[in-house]
Order: sequence, then C-alpha cells, then structure tokens
Amino acid sequence: MQRKGWDPREPDMQRVVAIHNTVNERAWQHVLAWEALHACECSQPPRLKRFQGKPNEFSPKARLLNMLGFKLPFDRHDWVVDRCGREVRYVIDFYSGAPQPGVPASMHLDVRPALDSVGALWDRLRMQAGWVASGRWRDE
Repeated sequence: MQRKGWDPREPDMQRVVAIHNTVNERAWQHVLAWEALHACECSQPPRLKRFQGKPNEFSPKARLLNMLGFKLPFDRHDWVVDRCGREVRYVIDFYSGAPQPGVPASMHLDVRPALDSVGALWDRLRMQAGWVASGRWRDE
C-alpha cells in the first residue's frame, strides 16, 4: 500500500485485508465465468499462475471509455491463468463505485480476457452476445 502512495493506519489493516480478499475472490469468480466457456476442453480446473498489478497503466478499453466521458479505473491487474497448460491473460480494471451507507467500499470490476489472441476475441464476442441475449444489461 505504501508503494502505491497510501498511508494505512494499523487499526484499519484488518478491514483493508478483508476487502482485498473479498475483491480478489470476486475477480476469481468472474474469471471462472469466462473459463466456463472452455469447460469441455479440459478436465483440470483453471488455476491462477501469476498476476501483476499495473495501477499506472490503463487498458485500451479504459482509455476508450475515458474518452467517452467515463472515469478511469483506480487500479488494474493482469492475471495469467493456466488453462490445461496454456496461459491465458485476463485484464481486471477496478472502478470506484458510488458510496453506500454501511458499506466500507464499493467498486466495480471489469474482468475480461486480454485481446492478445483470436480465441480471446471470440470469447469476448460470445460472452457479450450471451449477456445481451439474457437481458442482464437492463439491470445494471
């Protein structure tokens, strides 16, 4: 946290760690939803191989949305998942959500495969089509 310019107080750290763990678990659930598109290809569950925080690097999607008037994310991570011996990179943009009473932090996660292969593009198109067809976009 200090590397990122934060000055945490020791009494706050238990809550910070709990929020951090909850956010990481939520991000992993999003990754697993993407990986479900490939469940029939492999008998092994996907596993996180490595990750890298990139708080000062904005994804192309985040920059595009910012040009359209949206705020930039406050953080970004790239996670590399092992899918049956094949490395698949995911981009996770972290956006601040609207404050809510009684909630210590509110945020939105934008989790998707990095556009570094034709397969990743295909996955993103398939997931978007499913999202539109389900009508879930009306709820957000």
